[in-house]
Amino acid sequence: MNTEEDSFPILGIDYIQFFVGNAKQAAHYYKCFGFTPIAWMGLETGSRDSVSYCVQQNEVRFVFTGALGPDGPMAEHVRLHGDGVHDVALRVPDAEEAHRVAVDRGATSVAEPEVFEDEYGKVVKAGIATYGETIHSLISRPDYSGPFFPGFEPIEDAHDDGGLGIKHIDHVVGNVELGKMNEWVAFYERIMGFTELRHFSDEEISTEYSALMSKVVWDGEGKIKLPINEPAEGKNKSQIEEYLEYYKTPGVQHIAMATEDIVATVESMRAAGIQFLRVPGTYYEDVKQRVPEIADKLDALQRNGILADNDEDGYLLQIFSKPVQDRPTVFFEVIERHGAKGFGAGNFKALFQAIERDQAARGNL
Repeated sequence: MNTEEDSFPILGIDYIQFFVGNAKQAAHYYKCFGFTPIAWMGLETGSRDSVSYCVQQNEVRFVFTGALGPDGPMAEHVRLHGDGVHDVALRVPDAEEAHRVAVDRGATSVAEPEVFEDEYGKVVKAGIATYGETIHSLISRPDYSGPFFPGFEPIEDAHDDGGLGIKHIDHVVGNVELGKMNEWVAFYERIMGFTELRHFSDEEISTEYSALMSKVVWDGEGKIKLPINEPAEGKNKSQIEEYLEYYKTPGVQHIAMATEDIVATVESMRAAGIQFLRVPGTYYEDVKQRVPEIADKLDALQRNGILADNDEDGYLLQIFSKPVQDRPTVFFEVIERHGAKGFGAGNFKALFQAIERDQAARGNL
């Protein structure tokens, strides 16, 4: 989109913030995904009620924030939901104007525009509500040169060396209650001018036991892609219902991170301790016919449990981690695109069956 013509221009995802029980330990765990802690704030930097660590890998920044006491919204969020995503922060040219436009179009403000400054420059931040207790901070930082955000101190000897090959966030998936998917699709269309990129029905995304429906909204350029899922009727509890049961509210289900060499990235993550879902070996008999483009990669893909799919624009490779906290809520996807604009529709059944095997092991199917 041309920012001169777009009434709600978005430059990309600035960061994703998690509320967690222990920020220091969370930041350390994400080294297994290739992230480097680059900045922090806490008691020693003057923050009296919370601790935050910012980790980075190329264009991806995660922020882990934990409360220093039992009271307040951060502590309550973790008590109710466990570790999870609080904020999908969007970088915009003008946070004050973006906030004004969003509120004028019906968004609920959670933070009025505020200027934060330090010796590195200034950042303007505002915020609006989205599904559940998730928010979108609106961030403008045209000239800011600090490690992350005013109030954060750089971590000594921190150096983002590219990590394990993650380049950027491909998409962020939200789970909402039955009957609410269209409402939130309409929210993004009305507030941000997004359009619907894909629509998956419960007939497309189903197994014998469970089903879901999903619509994907995007900014028209691909910098922001937001699939929104809701459960559908099935014989047993779907993955969306399980998520809502344990997270206690709609929220971010998974974050897809893009790489240019998924085999190397996944092998490194697995060696560091990340666990991934596995599909049956018979999946690869079918996929070599369905996605002939991956014939020369088939052995490496099968060895690592990586899935493949194609559409009219090309093909993609993808794999999904198991949940990364105690509750079966947030997980990650690693994706490598070769032109394809889809989300692996041809893999949905195999993926759902893999998820259902894990649900059954948890006693939740």
